[in-house]
This record gives sequence, C-alpha cells and structure tokens, in this order.
Amino acid sequence: MSKMISQTDNKKTVHRNLPAKALLNIALARGEGKLAQNGALSVTTGLRTGRSPQDRFIVQDEVTTNEVDWGAINQSISTECFERLWQRTQEYFKKNTHFISYLAVGSDENYQMPVTVITDLAWHQLFCYNAFIRTFKTEDSAKTWTLLNAAQLKTDPERDGVKSDAALLIDFKKRRILLCGLHYAGEMKKAMFAVMNFLLPPQGILPMHCAANVGHDGDAALFFGLSGTGKTTLSADPDRYLIGDDEHGWGDNGVFNFEGGCYAKCINLSAEREPLIWQAIRDGAIMENVVLDETTLAPRYDDSSLTQNSRAAYPLEHIERRMKQNRGGQPTAIIFLTCDLYGVLPPVAKLSKEQAAYYFLSGYTALVGSTEVGQGSGIKQTFSTCFGAPFFPRSPDVYANLLIHHIERTNCPVYLVNTGWTGGAYGEGGKRFDIPTTRTIINAILNQKLEQATYEVMPEFKLAIPTSIKEVDQKLLNPINAWRSTADYNGHAKKLTEAFIANFKKFKVSPEIMAAGPELT
Repeated sequence: MSKMISQTDNKKTVHRNLPAKALLNIALARGEGKLAQNGALSVTTGLRTGRSPQDRFIVQDEVTTNEVDWGAINQSISTECFERLWQRTQEYFKKNTHFISYLAVGSDENYQMPVTVITDLAWHQLFCYNAFIRTFKTEDSAKTWTLLNAAQLKTDPERDGVKSDAALLIDFKKRRILLCGLHYAGEMKKAMFAVMNFLLPPQGILPMHCAANVGHDGDAALFFGLSGTGKTTLSADPDRYLIGDDEHGWGDNGVFNFEGGCYAKCINLSAEREPLIWQAIRDGAIMENVVLDETTLAPRYDDSSLTQNSRAAYPLEHIERRMKQNRGGQPTAIIFLTCDLYGVLPPVAKLSKEQAAYYFLSGYTALVGSTEVGQGSGIKQTFSTCFGAPFFPRSPDVYANLLIHHIERTNCPVYLVNTGWTGGAYGEGGKRFDIPTTRTIINAILNQKLEQATYEVMPEFKLAIPTSIKEVDQKLLNPINAWRSTADYNGHAKKLTEAFIANFKKFKVSPEIMAAGPELT
C-alpha cells in the first residue's frame, strides 16, 4: 500500500494518493470549482462539455494493426507522434504541480487492470478517485497502465500530428493513455473502458456498455443503452442492489463492474423520480457543468444553458443499496434500452438470440442531450454498434459472437425496451414513455412475469410483444394501437425499417441473424 504524501520542489508540488477531502480542498483553494449547497464540488469544462471523438487516436503498430477496426471512430496515429507528445507532456509535469493515484479498473481480480493516474487538476484526480477502483497498490506489474492527463496543456495540430488543440491517444503496446487539453472528465473513464474492451475479448470476457443490478435472490440484470436512454435511472432501483451504472464484463464467473463509481446525467434530475441519484450527489461528489443558483449555490438541474450533458460523479459508496463486492452472478435478464424517435417500436419485446445479435449490432436509439462535442442539443436518431460504438476498438462481430455465446451458455432471456416515444413521432404529437410505466415493465421482466406472458408478433419488425402487462395501458403494448392514424404509423414504421436495413448492410453476419431484423412488407 502506498502512503499519502505531498512533496514540494522548485515551487512544484507532487501529491500522491490524497483522499477525497484533501483533493476537494485543494481544488477549491486553486479555484478549480465551487462548493455547492449539497456539498458537491461544482466544476465547468469550457467549450467541450462532452467527449471529443474526432480527437481520439490509437497508436497503430504490430499489436493493433490487424486487431483494431480502423476508421472514423478508431483513428490511427504513429508511434513517433505519440512519443513526441508524451515526452512534451512529461516535461510539462516536471515543471507543474500534479496529482498521482494508484487505482485500478475491473472488480474481478482475474481481469483487473492497475492504472497510475497523473493529472494536473485536483478535480480530475478526485473524479478518478470516484470513478475507478481505489486499490492504492504501487507495484509495477506487467499489467499496469499509465494515464497522463494534462488538461491545461494544449496541442498543436501541425506540430503534434493531431486535429485540434486537444487530443486523447492510446498506446496498447506500452500501456499508456495520454490526454492533452481536455477538461471533460468523462474522457478518462471512457479511455480506460476502451482499453478493457480491447483486452478482454481474447480472454472470453464480453465487455459491455451497460448498467447492472441484483435482486434479493441474487438474480442479476443488465441494462444496455446509450447515454440518456435510462441505464443509470432504471438500474438505480430502490428494491434492488446496484452493481454499477455503465461499464461491466461478463464471463464464466458472472458479471463484474469495471468501475468504483457512477457518472450520472443530471439534466432535469428530481428527488421524486431519481431518489438514489439525488441522494448520492453530496460531500465527495463532483457536479460537472451543472448550473448553480447565484445566491444559494443550489444546483439548478433543469437549467441546460451550459449543456444538456450535465453530470455528477460519485463513488459507489454513496449508493446505500449496492453490491459491496462490485459483482454479481450470471444474469437472468438482459434489457436493451432503445429511445425510438419514430414512436413505432413497442414498449417491450422479447428477442430471440438472433434478434439479440441483430439489435446489439444495430444499437438503434437516439442521441438525447449528446455526450459528444459538435452533436448539438437536439434529439436525433443514431445507430451505435454494441450500444456504444465509440468505445469498442475491435470488429463488432467479436462482441456479437461473445454475446451469443454467453446467452446460449446461460439461456438468459433478452428484451428490447423502448424508453422513447409512443402515439406519434418525436415533435409530431408523440409522447415519451414516462419513467413509472417503464419501471413497471422492467419489474415485470425482472419478476419473470413476461416469461409466462402471451405474445403476438409485429409483422414488420418480427418482434414478439406481450398482449397484456399488469398496470400498463394495454393499447400501449402494440404501438399501432396508440396512434390516431394507422396510415401515419405505417409510414413511420417504413422509414425506420429502411433505416435499419441501410445501417445493417455494413455487417457480415449469418443468414439467421440477417433474417432476424425488420423487413419491408
């Protein structure tokens, strides 16, 4: 175990393994943020209030050349460019105060990845203290990664071989992550997520962009989905125990969390709808780009003037009902959360394993309060492979094959749950499913009520939908019944079907998986 220590040399201080309170006090003293009324540290990140995928690169070398799915998402950079920027960043840290912690990612020790986190901002170190697993082991194992985050050091595209004044580079060969000019803290956790997503599949582990929780009987559930579709909200269930809200692995020993904390969206957060998240944002937590009342310093969660992507980062210890070992057994239910803007998908459908692969690869949903720079504040349709395309470096079929393998191995049922619109399209008279309705559906899944339900099939999408669910308006279950005009519904269903077909052309899959998707009738 490493001791907490601060050393000052030539007006530069190096802080090692500081606890949350010390990091908070230093951040406040340095003017990095304000102490909000609820006790959380409130910070802003400037113009970049989300991830910057266009500024993310992976070193192309003998380790990655034939293993990474290169393209617009996984951009390549040379070893030489990485080394030059790495050396310049190290020189920067030699002259400036910085913070070091010895943390880890992955709660299953068989697959745990130690990471040394070095930052120039105290609040970034506090973020990692909250987000990662706090081991504080300093041994230099062959698996240890180094994450170097110089948020206040900007890059030069011409000199550094990057695209802007900021960059995120990943070097798999030497186990290094380099961030320059990036204040949005989510970049750090997603960089380590991408590392796990590259390293775990050859070991038989499916890395997943999902939330997970466990019932009283030990039954685990997985909630896949993009940001804003309900992963964090729906997994924070007062009647269940949270494993984690975002990043997990699934293998022969069950499900395990990659992280030691949560990173919840805050826009329109309310104590009534999301009590567990509301209560978790307190001393030791960070609020990112949340507007504060100028007089009381109380958070104004309904104010999106900074961004729709306001966030809170807090340790899992802030959730009372959690799995303290940070893992669970084999899942008994998998839920794909999709936010359908067309209003034509049902609130719930049971999927075959082939359909599970199809919808997993498609990753159809909406960008709700986008987490990426440049996407704007509106809501728009998207297809994000594996429900998290920016984080998965390998070819999509690697992850789809692992999903099918584990579904077959455990006989785990898979459901598609629409948290988007019904009765009409977004902006055209439709209404979004309310959280209580979705929670009722989720509870029916988790209580295995839908295993015994009677189903009918939607012809165009081939989806099996229950004919009734207790306490859910029956006309909502088959979406065509919720529309005033059957012709309007059919028109929008045709548009969505065409979008699915066009998107899926890029995948090379078995005829069975190809046939599991929607068809034009």
